Amino acid sequence: MKQLQFDQLEETLHFKTLANGLNVYILEKPEFNKTYATFTTKYGSVDQQFIPLGKQEKVTVPDGVAHFLEHKLFEKEHGDVFQDFSKQGASANAFTSFNRTAYLFSTTDDVKKNLQTLIDFVQAPYFTEKTVEKEKGIIAQEIRMYDDNPDWRVYFGLIANMYHRHPVKIDIAGTVASITDITKDDLYECYHTFYHPSNMLLFIVGPVDANEIMSMVEENQQAKSYSDQPPVTRFFDEEPSTPAKKKDVIYMPVQTPKCYMGYKEAQPNRQGKALLQHELSVNVLLEMMFGKSSKNYETLYSEGLIDPSFAFDYTEESGFGFSMIGGDTTDPDRFAEQIATMVETFKKEPLSQQALDRVRKKKIGAFLRALNSPEFIANQFTRYAFNDMNLFDVIPTFEGLRVEGLQEVLASHFQESQLTICQVKKKQ
Repeated sequence: MKQLQFDQLEETLHFKTLANGLNVYILEKPEFNKTYATFTTKYGSVDQQFIPLGKQEKVTVPDGVAHFLEHKLFEKEHGDVFQDFSKQGASANAFTSFNRTAYLFSTTDDVKKNLQTLIDFVQAPYFTEKTVEKEKGIIAQEIRMYDDNPDWRVYFGLIANMYHRHPVKIDIAGTVASITDITKDDLYECYHTFYHPSNMLLFIVGPVDANEIMSMVEENQQAKSYSDQPPVTRFFDEEPSTPAKKKDVIYMPVQTPKCYMGYKEAQPNRQGKALLQHELSVNVLLEMMFGKSSKNYETLYSEGLIDPSFAFDYTEESGFGFSMIGGDTTDPDRFAEQIATMVETFKKEPLSQQALDRVRKKKIGAFLRALNSPEFIANQFTRYAFNDMNLFDVIPTFEGLRVEGLQEVLASHFQESQLTICQVKKKQ
């Protein structure tokens, strides 16, 4: 077992790649009350086209298979795994994102037993045609529920505006029509392709003994048979750099309209330190432009164009990336006009070193506070690791940001040609 030292944060991360390819990370936090564990596969909603394990030809699976598979893994022949965790005093959950699926639990007791349950249920799929058909009705209801959620609609509406062909534009759960095509064989094919240990990461954080936990995990994996598997070959259609649509308006029965604006990343092909630096740079620029201490925020608030729902963020994964700015607003058209003007004005002015220093301190402070959360550590570390980044490089990367570099990112990312708008307006 290797140890990765992060002296600045006084953290020691224990790490080992097991014989079957599974990457295991353990962070001892004796001051924490609870232990949190995630078992994550690098497989999400965008992975629709790939070469299945043992085959030569590319296949295309229905939208929503990754999310469907996440639901079905909890159901076993003996019953629901959620009940097993509950009996053992743990709270379990799972989520599917664009490019990963995570299974997790938190507990203050019986860590080893719950960890064994987590690993074993994820590595023992059980699907039947009958249970798959039953699940379609449950997930269809979930999809319809989100279709009635204006926040969800404006979020995915904006992403759909950005992308011509990339599957990130499709709802993670798929559509009511697409999930009707999912079969038991689809689930098994995707499971055996993407749920091999070499495509997965296990992260445990809490008041645990790393040697004990690693021994237990190794023993568990040695008892199971996994043949070597090459990395999964995935396919994505070529995506133009500019947005698919400049604006879309969705009419729904809402009290207050919503407006989201987004800048599509023209070259979302970064990995590792380059990706980390770019992601932090865009988020720093967004904070400088629209953070609560900025003049723009004060103007928007005094004009009644924003409320506490106003937010902004940047995300980039392999093959796609975008910034988002928006929230509830009484006048979505004026809001959009103001935001676009503020961005263009900000681009013409020289960046302030003082403003950068202030935002940098704020961001580092927020990050250090987040490290008190085991959920944040486990989920963010995994997301970073799948993109060849390291969570514990965040602070030195923040410290290394310079005005000159930010000026270049400002000019390249916030281009008017990359801007798109999605609004939810009141249905008359």
